[in-house]
Amino acid sequence: MIDRSVPPDDNARLVYSTGQGSAGQVKPERRRTPTAPREPEPGVRIRLERRGSGRLVTLVTGIPGPAGTLSALARSLKTACGAGGTVKDRTIELQGDHRDAVEAALHGCGYKPRRAGGS
Repeated sequence: MIDRSVPPDDNARLVYSTGQGSAGQVKPERRRTPTAPREPEPGVRIRLERRGSGRLVTLVTGIPGPAGTLSALARSLKTACGAGGTVKDRTIELQGDHRDAVEAALHGCGYKPRRAGGS
């Protein structure tokens, strides 16, 4: 039965069920709840990235601790690799392909790094 005391709403949408239960019973609409984005896996990751003009950059992510520790570690990695680099957004960037040297240096510092990406 339609309630005529309420004015019709242009945006209203009724959903009727003809299956189990009373005929003509209104079902509530199901709404999707947004899912939270996945957290990245914890741990130190070493990745190689190819930038413009074919330049290679070794990226080290997932280093725990304050920014001072991160910059000190970046300095020691740059010295161990004999390369330049920087720290951006909690990621250490080293110029060139130094994955082997970085992995050895991080093992020496007590970290357990893993290589990420393809090769």
